[in-house]
Amino acid sequence: MKITEQSEQLREHIAQHAKTFKLSWVQLAQGLYSVWRDKLYHAWEHEKFEDYCVRELGLKKPLALKLVKTYFFVEQEEPVYLKKEFAETRGTLNIPSYEGLDVLRLARGRKELTREDYTKLRKDIFEKGREATSVRKDLTAIIKERKAVDPQEEREQRHVQSVRRLVTALKTFKKDMETLKLGEPDLIEEAEGLLRRLEDASDDSRAH
Repeated sequence: MKITEQSEQLREHIAQHAKTFKLSWVQLAQGLYSVWRDKLYHAWEHEKFEDYCVRELGLKKPLALKLVKTYFFVEQEEPVYLKKEFAETRGTLNIPSYEGLDVLRLARGRKELTREDYTKLRKDIFEKGREATSVRKDLTAIIKERKAVDPQEEREQRHVQSVRRLVTALKTFKKDMETLKLGEPDLIEEAEGLLRRLEDASDDSRAH
């Protein structure tokens, strides 16, 4: 099929619309951030930010908060994304979606990641145009690989679980004793005392 000037213009228009579409979240998120930061929803007779989002905008709370957090991250860490020149100098594939930027935001605070890990993730999103789902899988794999298991913490968790199982079994035993009127009152009292000590030990373990 022959390429005509008209088809090339259409191609350019579609690419421009695709850029606009990928960047359309910014203005919405910027407005939501202002409403959230300044608590403007109170002036509009809404008790909570999410009430305003749901009742006036039809946005569910998780999406609204994700947009707000992602916008704040971009404003602080990637301000170049908000400049008009960014879209003008980038191809459509090289403009990150808000989902990709959200993945980058979450990666920023992960202690398991090195500076090199973060730089690679950023490059995948900003320069290679990789989808958020794909980058998220890589991020999960890196964190899983880097996250070391603390033997002491593992032992403490096993101890807590054992105590909880014993507390449950003792509560069942005590209830059966009382319901069926089995055993002596002293035995039931002794079981109650042991149960209290085990519950205290369980609370102490959770506190630490």
